[in-house]
Amino acid sequence: MRILYLSQYFPPEAGATQTRAYEMAKTWVQLGHKVTMLAEFPNHPSGIIPAAYKGKFFERCILEGIDVIRVWVKASPVKNFTNRMLFYLTYMVNAVIAGIFLARGKYDLLYASSPPLFVGGAALVLSAIKLIPLVFEVRDLWPESAVALGELSNRRAISLATRLEQACYHRAIQVVVVTRGIYDRLVQRGIPASKLCFIPNGANIEMFTFNPIGRERIRKELGLEQKFIALYAGIHGLAQGLETILDAARILQMDPAIHIVLIGDGPKKAEIQALAAMYNLPNLTLLPEKPRDQIPDYLSAADVALIPLKKADIFKSALPSKIFDAWACERPVLLSIDGEAREVVESVKGGIFIPPEDPAEMAEALHGIRDSPSERHTMGENGLNYTRQNHSRAALAEKLILHLEKYIHE
Repeated sequence: MRILYLSQYFPPEAGATQTRAYEMAKTWVQLGHKVTMLAEFPNHPSGIIPAAYKGKFFERCILEGIDVIRVWVKASPVKNFTNRMLFYLTYMVNAVIAGIFLARGKYDLLYASSPPLFVGGAALVLSAIKLIPLVFEVRDLWPESAVALGELSNRRAISLATRLEQACYHRAIQVVVVTRGIYDRLVQRGIPASKLCFIPNGANIEMFTFNPIGRERIRKELGLEQKFIALYAGIHGLAQGLETILDAARILQMDPAIHIVLIGDGPKKAEIQALAAMYNLPNLTLLPEKPRDQIPDYLSAADVALIPLKKADIFKSALPSKIFDAWACERPVLLSIDGEAREVVESVKGGIFIPPEDPAEMAEALHGIRDSPSERHTMGENGLNYTRQNHSRAALAEKLILHLEKYIHE
């Protein structure tokens, strides 16, 4: 099949969205399909487009067999409502233009991944103009999640976004969801179960493996050879509530054996750095964003992976890919997300759940898991076995394309 894939975020940007799109498309190419990716000029999460793209509106390249068309967006490091809307809308408009004039020829399938929901807007236009069947992937319920986090409060904007969301569901021949919670929520909202396909997040189990050499190297580089390391690697955004981790570090600062490492960038990074400077914590290390292929060594260097989100009902349907990345590296997780993620972690026995936004519980749990090396090892093994059997990204991508082929060839 020829597939036109719309994902605003894409490597070299780091993040779960980018990784899912890249590994999905790469697997489909390896299976003999032709994939054209419509993505933005890289800038996320910093909001700064590299100088190499200055003066350009489009760029085309081949990445691992994927035909990648990148488009200019109005990016900004200042993440207010106006800048976000300009950011999303410029991608939508330019993706439509690129889809019409650069993605030429007949495509069998248009695959659009949301959020941002405006990717769906571009997909609706291209699907109609080019007469391509649309498959709409929902990784997060937007605008529902934006409203819950306080990112979107304008009633007119919420109404327009909801109508756009419904239009995407209506036109799509299939709606791909990444969690059971999203699946159930869409059924409640009247989307037929026959139109829904559940393909969860996963891990690249070839890249994400425990590396004892990498473990020792990273620990030595950080000067933490003898420490118990709790690590968070990912976006520093509004949803993660990383302030809780810093407050837990304050509680733990009199225990020199436990050290917390945060890796990443994002809209809240400056605030986290300022808070860390104010607290002056000897047991906290903040590192910049790292290339994805380095993250397995950092996870290997850790003794437990921290998987936080803020306390909000919308996150009860979340199942972050960070869980499976950590498990693929045989690391147990300390999870502060209630709902579906908690159910998975507790059923697998791959980590410990603590209530969201509770630094005292986090500090106590870190003491407990530090003092239980045998249990820690078992949890890591449990997570590894479960991830290999159920959450290989390549296997999930193959499962999805085989499912979609039935609808295209009917």
